[in-house]
Amino acid sequence: MGDTDEQGGELTHTDESGEAQMVDVGDKPDSERRAVARGTIHLQASTVAAIRSNELEKGDVLATARVGAIQAVKHTWETIPMCHQIPITNVETDFELDETEVTLTVTVETTGKTGCEMEALEGVTTGLNVVWDMVKAAEKDGAGQYPDTAIDDVRVIAKEKQTR
Repeated sequence: MGDTDEQGGELTHTDESGEAQMVDVGDKPDSERRAVARGTIHLQASTVAAIRSNELEKGDVLATARVGAIQAVKHTWETIPMCHQIPITNVETDFELDETEVTLTVTVETTGKTGCEMEALEGVTTGLNVVWDMVKAAEKDGAGQYPDTAIDDVRVIAKEKQTR
């Protein structure tokens, strides 16, 4: 038998000998699925103000991060080894700007045999990495470090499945 997970159930990505495997979802019925993930990047107040007023040298930070997030959602199966390629039916991105934070929420929808939470997580992490890339000149200190910049609290906040 394969390894068990923390709840005592079988792990789905290993075979009986413990080798990695892709889960066979062929017999599962199609269902409408939705996943929502969220994460935050902490920045200097001056950087968030520059994002708001679109005054950063590299261009429109949120528009670029939105494209990056959507691109990541569509390519999750290429970067996470055991993920299935799924038909993405919708992606929504929502940015919330606080004084020293940008929070990104990514909602992914699909109709298929497996969930889309990994796609939502990939959208969040890539979107926030794009923000970091776009603002890094403003965030660096005199030594070229990022003492105020951090990405955290990345998590799935909702996962839904509705069988047809």
